[in-house]
Amino acid sequence: MKALKKISLLAVLCLGLAACKKENQFQPDSSLFEQKLNNQAATAGTQAIVTGFPEGFESATKGSYAAASVTLSSGSWNLDDALIGNLTADAKNGNQSVRIRNTGILSMNFDVNGADAVSIAHGKYGTDANSTWQLWYSTNGGSSWSQSGSTITSSTNTLSTVTFNTAISGNVRFQIRKISGGTARINIDDFSITVGGTTNPPVTPGDDSNLLMGNPSNAVASTSYPENYLMERTYYTLSYSKTRATPNWVSWHIGSSDLGATPRQDDFRADNTLPSGWYQVSNSSYSGSGFDRGHNCPSADRTASVAANSATFLMSNMMPQAPNNNQGPWADLENYTRSLVTAGNEVYVICGSYGSGGTGSNGGLTYTIDNGRINVPSNTWKVIVVLPNGNNDLSRITSSTRVITVNMPNTNGLNTNWKTYRTTVNAIESATGYDILSNVPAAIQSAIESTTDNL
Repeated sequence: MKALKKISLLAVLCLGLAACKKENQFQPDSSLFEQKLNNQAATAGTQAIVTGFPEGFESATKGSYAAASVTLSSGSWNLDDALIGNLTADAKNGNQSVRIRNTGILSMNFDVNGADAVSIAHGKYGTDANSTWQLWYSTNGGSSWSQSGSTITSSTNTLSTVTFNTAISGNVRFQIRKISGGTARINIDDFSITVGGTTNPPVTPGDDSNLLMGNPSNAVASTSYPENYLMERTYYTLSYSKTRATPNWVSWHIGSSDLGATPRQDDFRADNTLPSGWYQVSNSSYSGSGFDRGHNCPSADRTASVAANSATFLMSNMMPQAPNNNQGPWADLENYTRSLVTAGNEVYVICGSYGSGGTGSNGGLTYTIDNGRINVPSNTWKVIVVLPNGNNDLSRITSSTRVITVNMPNTNGLNTNWKTYRTTVNAIESATGYDILSNVPAAIQSAIESTTDNL
């Protein structure tokens, strides 16, 4: 496999800060959360958090859904069909978050000077149904508005964090618009704006590189970004979450030279290359949990050598998977993917997990294992780009290139046919906030990311 080129990418704020519902030690106090983010920006030295942010919505009260403005630590915000919630069912860090219903809007009444990135924690209220929302911005004092990034789905009642790479200079203000779900409510918290980044242009890696399709979350190889920590390996590349103790996503290439006769090593082990002080998941951390040590990059995709196969057994490549997910349709899709390679294709694979709460062999909904140290995802997903063997891979992707995308609930009652769970790249991006095929030209992305595979 060709050497993976280093990529210098825009530093972004935490992704996937999914605080565990049952483990209060993972629910940061708002003031500590703000201090943590500011410390991260100071250490990175490339971006700073705008004064007054992150906005944790702790410094004001509003108990009615009627449209009104409130003064918060960052400035004045208008809440229309929205209030500041402090109930047990409100997904929140600290004591409060904004709760929005119907097609309500949370809007800044003030401008900031530039925004390289906007980071927002979101979740659904209690047991309400899923809802979708969008981030909008205005550069003319609110006279007109434009959407930023993709539509996001709030599907769990624990907070997840999505980052929008806005790259806006000059005066700008933002608003959040709930666009679906009716009376189902969502919560918004820890609204953060970063500015002042000085980064080098991204370098597109070469053929067969793990990140040829792009860096879905703009992960950064810096401990200043513990929830979106880039780990570049020879055989796969991942974004790791310190809080969840699992990858956010893993990306790799499979060609015929990656498939050989090396047997499965089964040497599950802690990843001692994680930064000092980070918890290292061990080979026994999943024991008795009812969940498999589920590979992101599969063992059988790396059978050309002992070193390649062994690399897949690092626990930083694992996620807690319901056995009937991991050993059923997920394994069948892995086998099918390799059959495409042996039939004369090469594939680029990006996979990961999101949300909190899965059902393993022990029954019942489980949010964490290993005494609260490891998050159990609610969903596992995968995107597979299929190309006939050849060179200049990125330039060979067209609007008719086959892209297989699946999204599987992390439960033990799955239908055994992986095709049941096919969806679009757009749907995964909406659920995660990622830009999964970011190196593909925009017009081609638009075509292949909106299509559900049917072969």
